[in-house]
Amino acid sequence: MPITRTDTAPDPSSTPMGRRERKKAATRQAIADAALRLFLERGYDDVGIREIADAADVSTTTLFKHFPVKEALVFDEDAEQEARLLAAVRERPGGQSIPAALREHALATRLASGDGDSRFAAFTELVNGTPALLDYGQKMWLRHTAALARVIAEESGLAADDPACTALARFALEAPRAAAVHDDPRAAVTRAFDLLEHGWSTLSPEV
Repeated sequence: MPITRTDTAPDPSSTPMGRRERKKAATRQAIADAALRLFLERGYDDVGIREIADAADVSTTTLFKHFPVKEALVFDEDAEQEARLLAAVRERPGGQSIPAALREHALATRLASGDGDSRFAAFTELVNGTPALLDYGQKMWLRHTAALARVIAEESGLAADDPACTALARFALEAPRAAAVHDDPRAAVTRAFDLLEHGWSTLSPEV
């Protein structure tokens, strides 16, 4: 399941960027857009870094300043993804548990259907058909483990280094990838989070 690139509007409450920051952001976006267009047209493995740089009208040195590895060109919203992940816990509806909030986030962002969007479908096919992208995308999610564990601890009134918070964070980030091998990944994710919500004893017939 991919980490989706989305065209989200800037947060109006954020501090306005200066001219230099705007230029850097525009350059980064141009590179990412050029890369994704070429990848979707020809496949990830058949597009070279030089071609992407030329399409974005930048040097390869500039490209690598923004994207240190080729895989990062596909997943260009790491900070935004983490912010949305943490917000799913902090801003969950009253009465909703943390596992339930993480389940809903996983279903909405990591197993999103795209609702017939052909570009989204093409992006999903690109990622799922490229082992390097699948592995890189999962590693990106796992980088959020520590930050997510801290927020879980804060919201639960537990110590910041509580191993249960780290375990929950890690499991929540791993579950969508594990669910992908099942015929119905969405049902598999729901089942996995039922384990977090209710515990093994309520799901297993073992005595």
